[in-house]
Amino acid sequence: MNSVRTRILLPLLVLVLLGDVLISWLVLRDSHHEIEEVYDAQLAQSARLLQGVLRSQEPGNADWERLYQAFDQAMSRVGVDGAAHPYETRLTFQVWRDDGQLLVRSAEAPVLAAPPTTLGGHDLLENGRDWCAFLLADPQQGLLIWVGERDDVRQDLIQRIVRHTLRPTLVGLPLLALLSWLAIGWGLAPLRAMAQAIRGRNAETLQPLALNPLPQDLEPMQTALNQLLAQIDSLLERERRFIADAAHELRTPLAILRIHAQNAQQAASPQQQREALDFLVSGVDRATRIASQLLTMARIEPHLHSPRMCRIDLCALVREELAELAPLALEKEVELVLEGTEDCQLDTDPAALSIALQNLLTNALNFSPVGSEVRVGVRPQADGSVHLSVEDAGPGIDEQHRERLLERFYSQGNAQGAGLGLAIVQMIAGKIGCRLQLHNRPEGGLCALLQFTPALQPSA
Repeated sequence: MNSVRTRILLPLLVLVLLGDVLISWLVLRDSHHEIEEVYDAQLAQSARLLQGVLRSQEPGNADWERLYQAFDQAMSRVGVDGAAHPYETRLTFQVWRDDGQLLVRSAEAPVLAAPPTTLGGHDLLENGRDWCAFLLADPQQGLLIWVGERDDVRQDLIQRIVRHTLRPTLVGLPLLALLSWLAIGWGLAPLRAMAQAIRGRNAETLQPLALNPLPQDLEPMQTALNQLLAQIDSLLERERRFIADAAHELRTPLAILRIHAQNAQQAASPQQQREALDFLVSGVDRATRIASQLLTMARIEPHLHSPRMCRIDLCALVREELAELAPLALEKEVELVLEGTEDCQLDTDPAALSIALQNLLTNALNFSPVGSEVRVGVRPQADGSVHLSVEDAGPGIDEQHRERLLERFYSQGNAQGAGLGLAIVQMIAGKIGCRLQLHNRPEGGLCALLQFTPALQPSA
């Protein structure tokens, strides 16, 4: 892949070259035409000057020989003395009477059998040479004045003028290419500095880039890279936290499982062996719940950074979750009851809300006594908010430990719990625009309330 500088410079030079060729062609064409017009005007001016000189002579007494020598000598010194100009031309002249009689002719003038019939500027071919000429009639003196110059001499001068005109362009194009190369390199210097700063980092360096000053075109790139670095850092942090949490929480259960397994091996009687195996099964169940909750938290946490909000029927979602947890409720001999309106529309993330509701229901079922009920209420409020409550008939919570119940790995009154259920619900609530509240019911038990308020917006 070519460098950015090459990708910019090559098309730029091609465009400049094509534009330069087109402009040079137009300049050459127009310059050639305009220079031709200037030389034609000089011919006309020379003819009128000669006319003025001839009118200064007395009619009938003009010394044509003396005039011829003076003009021919003047024209022969074109380009010789120090006052000459390189773009002068060797003019020739002829003068006839209006009856066609030749009066005077310069030495280099073409020999014409008769004066031309075209007045003003004209071209003629004589003895294999092209001539550019101007014929002026002077009725006052009865003269025809012809002034001309060789076309090959004129074209040579025109080509010299055009070459001098185009030379700066031809010389300037390589210089322009060099300056463009250097200018583009200077313009790309901040990009090279950014690339060097990125290359100089190791895999552990995820701090945001802070290159200042930075061109406006590179600021979005730096912002995008910083966002990417922040996302990678967040991902690595979640992985580190997950590994640390898993190592911390599974270390003790696994050690206990080993003790129960050793007790089963060393049991002195079948009853002791059965008790050890029962403890072993219970420990496996607890380790399974811990792993399941850890995986749930690891799975839901990155998803909550960009919750997929949509409008849902909250009652329909609650009924689906109750149907899914019905087997667990039957096993616990606890009845699940839904209370609330049949149609409650809500803007939220249905996948995240389902996980939160599952955790609240599982927590309620684990603490509910046999034969009790777990009630789920869906109640729209007059202020536009919606309350989703999960009520059980368990022992409730210790008010002194209310805040700690939302911490990771803190469990009250349940030795088999992982202490992650309410922490997961709290994390989800902050991301989907609701608030989690816990309080004891007057008649006994715990009420976990998710309060959806229109003023609450999902956090970033």
